Amino acid sequence: MGNTVLVVDDHPDFRAAASALLAAEGFEVVGVAATGHQAVLLATALQPDLVLLDIRLPDLDGFAVAARIAELDAPPVVVLVSSRDARAYGPRLTRASALGFLTKNELSGAALRRLLDGGPRARP
Repeated sequence: MGNTVLVVDDHPDFRAAASALLAAEGFEVVGVAATGHQAVLLATALQPDLVLLDIRLPDLDGFAVAARIAELDAPPVVVLVSSRDARAYGPRLTRASALGFLTKNELSGAALRRLLDGGPRARP
């Protein structure tokens, strides 16, 4: 698994903070997107190894975006994030086309690496 990342969130402050945090922890942020449609376009164009994807976006929710990304020829790994706890999403998380879930407060390079290395998915 490589370390290139596309950060998707509708809040510019979170995009900037997540990008800086991940860059400081050895990830290469190759792009950022504010909407689900942008996320799909950039995932296709940039071919990142990982998409850090907010669940609550203004146009498509993260579940729909993850499903679209999963249909790409060589889909990146998707990790869903939210300011809400996993329980807020219930079984949708386990059915999602994503490797796992982190709350925004849990986000770190180490937490992402645990998921990428086969650590447990967040369960509601």
